[in-house]
Amino acid sequence: MKLNKIIKELEQQGPEVYEKVSTRRDAVKSFSKKVAVAALPLMVASMFKKTYGKTTDSVTDALNFFLEVEYLQYNMYHSAMATGNISTGTLIVAADRPGFQMIENEQLAHLNFWRNLIDALGATPYTPSRFSGDAVTGNPYSPTSYDFTAGGKYDFYTSYASFLEVAQSVEDVSVRAYLGQIPNLVANTNDVMTSAIKMSSVEARHASFIRLVRRFAGAIDNPKPWIANNMPPTIPLQSFYLGEDNTIQKGIDVSQFTGYNGVAITRAAATEAFDEPMDKATVLNNYAQFIIS
Repeated sequence: MKLNKIIKELEQQGPEVYEKVSTRRDAVKSFSKKVAVAALPLMVASMFKKTYGKTTDSVTDALNFFLEVEYLQYNMYHSAMATGNISTGTLIVAADRPGFQMIENEQLAHLNFWRNLIDALGATPYTPSRFSGDAVTGNPYSPTSYDFTAGGKYDFYTSYASFLEVAQSVEDVSVRAYLGQIPNLVANTNDVMTSAIKMSSVEARHASFIRLVRRFAGAIDNPKPWIANNMPPTIPLQSFYLGEDNTIQKGIDVSQFTGYNGVAITRAAATEAFDEPMDKATVLNNYAQFIIS
């Protein structure tokens, strides 16, 4: 059976786990759309195992990398939501909590999708170091595995502004993490690659939401919904944005194009047009400060 047919059958078991591909600009407009939480039935998972019992190391490595990224993001949001109070807004203010609850739910959906797919393919799903979640029920919350203050570097649990800075940077890098693995998926199957691209578009929507929350709150960097040049929300997070000031795409300097009505494209606009892929080692090096080994 074709892998795309299997995935379609999985989706028919419940709501979709991801939405159609969209640019960041389109994603900002459609943030309120539902990305439902979906689980993979054991019966269909067994069908995966029978049909695709083996897969290449590069694909398995990429899928487990996605899972590692999703574990970190889910735990980040779950920690933040549990820390705040909807009546007093001690961390995430009441007006923003529904948006962040949606993001948390979507991260959980992504996590479950990759974890179950990896298991169904006969490989071993990634598990965080010091995992304290419930493997029996599938609960992925593991507060013993992460420290989002990075050893006291950020006021993640006590300052909403600091939480937003960290969350924006983590989300921006997650988009780059997905894009960086696409070459490892091309030779295997378009279905898995398409799933990764769709999820990267959802991550971009998360980042855009956080950026707009910061913008409306008067953040000093006045962020746009997308990355401009290589500007971080705060200097300690600069490494998350290295390479984002690139203007060369497929050997062509985009900043040399002529834009609408003959207006020259600025360098800043050229950098905003693309999310730059980031390799696995660089992503994990950035995330390492939040991971308790």
